[in-house]
Amino acid sequence: MDSAPPPQKTSEQPPPILVALDAVSRQNPYPTYRSIQESGAFVRSEVRGWVTTIITGHADCSAVFQSPDLGSGYSAGLHAGAHRSTGSDDSGLKSLLRKDPPEHTRLRGLVNRAFTPGVVATLTAEITSIVDTLLDAALAAGEVDMIEAFARPLPLSVICRLLGVPAEDEPVFSEWVVPLVRGLAPDLTLTPEDLRARAASTHSIQDYFRGLIAEVRAKPREDLLSQLVTAGQDNDVLPEQELLDLCILLLLAGFETTVNLIGSGIVALLRNPGQLALLRDAPELVPAAIEEMLRYDPTFPFLIRTVLRDTELNGHPFSRGDSVVLLIGAANRDPDVYREPDHFDVARYAQTTSAPRHLGLGLGIHYCLGAPLARAEGAIALRALLSRTEKITLLDEPSYRPSAWVRAMSRLPLRLSA
Repeated sequence: MDSAPPPQKTSEQPPPILVALDAVSRQNPYPTYRSIQESGAFVRSEVRGWVTTIITGHADCSAVFQSPDLGSGYSAGLHAGAHRSTGSDDSGLKSLLRKDPPEHTRLRGLVNRAFTPGVVATLTAEITSIVDTLLDAALAAGEVDMIEAFARPLPLSVICRLLGVPAEDEPVFSEWVVPLVRGLAPDLTLTPEDLRARAASTHSIQDYFRGLIAEVRAKPREDLLSQLVTAGQDNDVLPEQELLDLCILLLLAGFETTVNLIGSGIVALLRNPGQLALLRDAPELVPAAIEEMLRYDPTFPFLIRTVLRDTELNGHPFSRGDSVVLLIGAANRDPDVYREPDHFDVARYAQTTSAPRHLGLGLGIHYCLGAPLARAEGAIALRALLSRTEKITLLDEPSYRPSAWVRAMSRLPLRLSA
């Protein structure tokens, strides 16, 4: 009698959310995002007890951004356990990122003044000066890591000066900010080391600003921190912890988006030499190119929203407490919305009506706080780079930080020829 054949081994497919998170730091995560998008507009997924729905289309993501029924406050399950791993449950990110109206409205009103177009306009000369100084050094070196030599120090210098941080203290902030950005991901996607690093950076930044706040209280200056220290609602001075949280938020808002806008934008141009040549010949397209860079390779390919009350979206019911993940990396390349969505086109936004609004900076009341500053820094940096170089050569493939939530370049080796 023949023996029965051995049982067939079946390989279980990983949850879609893990597939998406795993793709973040790849050279090209977008085929993965497209495959998830093609599997449905609402993709149910579960990992380690976290049940979520991935929303993949541009229209549906836009609707979530603008719906009062969904907020940015994270559900407790996403961040449970941090205190057990780090000895502290304080992530330092308690301010605008995790608040909804009316508290969000109050805090947003206080910090909006930091990044208004008017304030950004007054920074143009200073941003230009920083850009020129950094480019002088990069051109003198010839071969540089453009992230370390240019993309990271530029926005860090600008936001530190806005907050009144002395220039000699800026370098240490670069070490502190990276673990904070990594820590923006839900706790359940982070390792114990990530959580400890986030807590340590949070405490270091808070300790630093406690000292700076004390100095400002004794002798106010013209910087943003002085404005926040003296600001209040109904004549109430902001509590120190709220000030500290806002300082951390402002650091993040004025830093990470610009770093990756510059890095990913340079790579997109080098991989599309025709578009680089077009931009060199028509520098007036720089603002449009910045918008295309934000669409084409956004810093945050995902955003989480929590359902605040029972609701329905495009016929799909959600219950209070549900969480959703907006797959921005797919929505920004939705073939139902964008013509040739995977094509990098610096003229796509040359006219305001030429393409649908991208979601690279969000939408609605939680629209990226640092958007005007990021756009200004990116445009000034790009114009200078194009005007002061004859040739830019990519020496090796860029490297990305091992993040499951933020698409963040860690190394970009270039040769710059004047």
